[in-house]
Amino acid sequence: METLQVGRAKLTWLNGGVTHLDGGAMFGVVPRPLWKKKYPVNENNQVELRTDPILLEIDGSRFLIDSGIGNQKMNDKMKRNFGVLEESSVLTSLQEVGLSAADLDGVLMTHLHFDHACGLTSWDGDTLVPTFGDTPIYTSAVEWDEMKHPNMRSKNTYWEDNWKPVEDHMNTYEEKLEIIPGLTMIHTGGHSDGHSILVFEDGEETFIHMADLMPTHGHQNPLWVLAYDDFPVTSVHQKKKWLDYGYDRNAWFTFYHDAYYRALQVDTSGAVTKRLERERYEYK
Repeated sequence: METLQVGRAKLTWLNGGVTHLDGGAMFGVVPRPLWKKKYPVNENNQVELRTDPILLEIDGSRFLIDSGIGNQKMNDKMKRNFGVLEESSVLTSLQEVGLSAADLDGVLMTHLHFDHACGLTSWDGDTLVPTFGDTPIYTSAVEWDEMKHPNMRSKNTYWEDNWKPVEDHMNTYEEKLEIIPGLTMIHTGGHSDGHSILVFEDGEETFIHMADLMPTHGHQNPLWVLAYDDFPVTSVHQKKKWLDYGYDRNAWFTFYHDAYYRALQVDTSGAVTKRLERERYEYK
């Protein structure tokens, strides 16, 4: 598992599964000849997208950023359509670093689309239960409301199986919430109405987790937003705002979906100065 130290924060990428989605959907109106130079595509016009939660350790507290794609939450047709070649092994990953779900102080959900939220619940026989026990879960109030009351478009990604078993553990906020000193969840909207990012600052050390405002290194251009975005113009403005914020601070930008890089550090011009590569392997 890859790790990154940013000031007081240690980040460790866990194994949350993988999807393969249509490249055109992931890059919206950007022409294929342009985006395929930035991010690899297969013969079916699909791009590989990890769904790997990040274990975040700061001052003795431990948090999980998003939850992975879960296990046995999709039938064979759905797995085929979403290109799921590997499901989650998040709890196993935690065991490999000497931890369990009981050691977590919170699960920080940037948003609640199925590819981020399926891992919140797991099967115990015929019953779905919270994967992380009584661990508090944090998301924006707008996102939580949309999860419970999806519209005709969003009902395909906000699944009752992913929220009902954990509703007693959910904690919401309006515009922003300081989780612990230096670490803040910030409601941005854009990808979904309730989408949030995470910003961590410790002196001159900064990381920004842009979640699905910038799901991969190939999406660094502020105008390159997803066809999946509910509010693409909001995505553009919020992405530009937080990219500029990060450039000014030589920040690390971390990824949940990128199949090639876990994080990139940039200079004040936005040029990449350091890369944390993901160890790649063949799927069985």
